[in-house]
Amino acid sequence: MSRSAEGAIGQKIRQFRERAGLSQEQVAKKLGLNRVSYTQLEQGNRKVMADELVEIAKVFNTTPDVLLGVRKEIEVNLEEKPKQKKKETEMRISVPQENVEKFRQVLLYVLGKVGYQPNVGETVLYKLLYFVDFDYYEKFEEQLTGCTYIKNHHGPTPVEFAKIVSSMEQKGEIKKETVEYFGHPQKKYLPLKEADLNLLTGREVQHIDTVIARLGHMNATDISAYSHQDVPWLATPDGKPIDYEGVFYRQAPYSVRSYGGDDI
Repeated sequence: MSRSAEGAIGQKIRQFRERAGLSQEQVAKKLGLNRVSYTQLEQGNRKVMADELVEIAKVFNTTPDVLLGVRKEIEVNLEEKPKQKKKETEMRISVPQENVEKFRQVLLYVLGKVGYQPNVGETVLYKLLYFVDFDYYEKFEEQLTGCTYIKNHHGPTPVEFAKIVSSMEQKGEIKKETVEYFGHPQKKYLPLKEADLNLLTGREVQHIDTVIARLGHMNATDISAYSHQDVPWLATPDGKPIDYEGVFYRQAPYSVRSYGGDDI
């Protein structure tokens, strides 16, 4: 790998770190490196080994292909604009404003319930939102938020999350902070306002409560491992969007629908 290629990878790693709101020291600790060694990676002064690249991708919930520039990140557009013809080499997701608003309220509701629990950092939050959306689709054959989730190393990741949360931070609806949890940095999102329940149906609220009661006590390691055995995640290639239709192939304990009678 040439020096210029190493520099490009280092710059990409730095961009992901800054986007995640983590310091060099925090990322180095996650990777089991000292800060000097990690800084050399970002500066392109040290070759990134294959196993290091895999671990770095895990930290930032992406894939080695994205860090290497082989595959582009999914582009998320939250604006209401006419659909444009997609290029074959890129993946764009256009999110209708009503879906953004529903996601905002679901996020605020979940954070209001469990956001302050010490076990609930970004990874747990991602998985709770995934099961909220995918369980709802299995039970009612309707989308709740309509969010797109991709398959990453730590489990399903909501693609629209970063842009929507950034907008919510600017509006003073949530705040983001990094804390220590069992000796590791944990990114948390805390609500600064209550969810508008007028924008959620009683059935939706009851469903979210059920998911939280079932999974809200799990830590990041446990809920990630749990999500890795769900059929929709298993059936999806790394870095690709997870198909909601996969829920209809679930088996116990993941299936939340009683196909011979009433939903649970």
